[in-house]
Amino acid sequence: MKLKTIGMISLGCSKNLADSEVMAGFLLKSGYTLAPTPDQADVILINTCAFIESARAEGAENILAACAHKASGHCKAVLVAGCMAQRYREQMLEAFPDVDAFLGVDELNHLPDILRTLEKKHTGPLLRVADGLPTHTFDKPVEALRLSGQVFAYVKIAEGCDHACAFCAIPQFRGHLRSRPMEAILSEVKALLETGAKEINLIAQDVTAYGRDLHNGTSLAKLLQEIDKLDGVFWVRWLYGFHNHVSDELLDTMARAHHILPYFDLPIQHCSPKILRAMRRADTIQAINTFPSRLRTAVPTATLRTTCMVGFPGETEADFQALLTYIEQVRFDHLGAFIFSPEENTHAANLPDLPPPEVAQRRLNDLMLLQRRIAHERNRDRVGEVVSALVLERNKDGSAIVRLPHQGPEVDGITRIAHIGEDIHPGTFISVKITGTRGYNLTAKVIPIHD
Repeated sequence: MKLKTIGMISLGCSKNLADSEVMAGFLLKSGYTLAPTPDQADVILINTCAFIESARAEGAENILAACAHKASGHCKAVLVAGCMAQRYREQMLEAFPDVDAFLGVDELNHLPDILRTLEKKHTGPLLRVADGLPTHTFDKPVEALRLSGQVFAYVKIAEGCDHACAFCAIPQFRGHLRSRPMEAILSEVKALLETGAKEINLIAQDVTAYGRDLHNGTSLAKLLQEIDKLDGVFWVRWLYGFHNHVSDELLDTMARAHHILPYFDLPIQHCSPKILRAMRRADTIQAINTFPSRLRTAVPTATLRTTCMVGFPGETEADFQALLTYIEQVRFDHLGAFIFSPEENTHAANLPDLPPPEVAQRRLNDLMLLQRRIAHERNRDRVGEVVSALVLERNKDGSAIVRLPHQGPEVDGITRIAHIGEDIHPGTFISVKITGTRGYNLTAKVIPIHD
């Protein structure tokens, strides 16, 4: 059978999307075509996430739907790649016998070979998932390729993670920290900028750890310094890192930079020393109380985003109330939260004193209610400000969606403008005046150049 067109479904985080771009590049280089939608393709390729149960359930649902699509004669093959294939190597064969091939995170470059094998007469699913931990990093075969749209792009600067957080299984199937060479990253960033990208988002499991494994002085600060030398009008963010790994050099770099947005995405998970020790994040305890003021002093325009976990084993009401007090004092610009989910083969999965589900849910609700008030107050304080904005979408009625410097892609609120000029298109930087708030979102109006 001939397999010419590939329809991609990328699930999970932006790091998975970056892997999907790598696979798409290998496909295009080998003469395959990317279908506009999966249901128009000869092959459906699903890049899966295995971080938590809900992500795995989403992956399973998509796999089963694709297999049903194949069974009805609407496509010829189904491939499954990514974290589920890597983490559950043998189980996937049994759970999804109708899948034609499974591809691990270290085998992205083998995708064209797998397709060529499937084109020949082949019995049974192909399994291209290496034993042991992944060891590779991948540069994009087509450097400027992006699946995030024309305006902004994700650039993965490192793979894997050397942290041993008690609740996280990612190092078990993504491997140890592996930083990409700075030259390769700079080449990719240049290609993206040359083809119209206006916002570059540097991503990794821990961006602040970038370069530590290279043992040659490479660091996030030095990478940002080199990117900041590039010509053009563009923004750069990094997502995300550890607050105790934010060096003075990094702060100085961000304070002086022209292109690097003062946006810090630093998940704390909790503030209780007891809970942080149980999470195996004891090395973050000392920085918990000092990093917000340290960052805001060094970079006065700093935007702080964090993530918290509630319902961790051993979390008492006193621990949770301490977290609420801490959040009230720090007043993060953005905060996400989730309930602890026991992950198999992690240290936290068997810890005692797990709070009841209803208690964990109530704590999550209380935390997000507090953050909603804080975010509304911080947004209200922004009304009247004149800031730069990046146009993301322009609608037929002349309205637009724009992103402001303090709004990260996909995780923060957006800003809506009722009317922009006909000559303003996605990818344009404009000046806007913030006029109001709508929950986590903002409204604004364009400030004409002559004003």
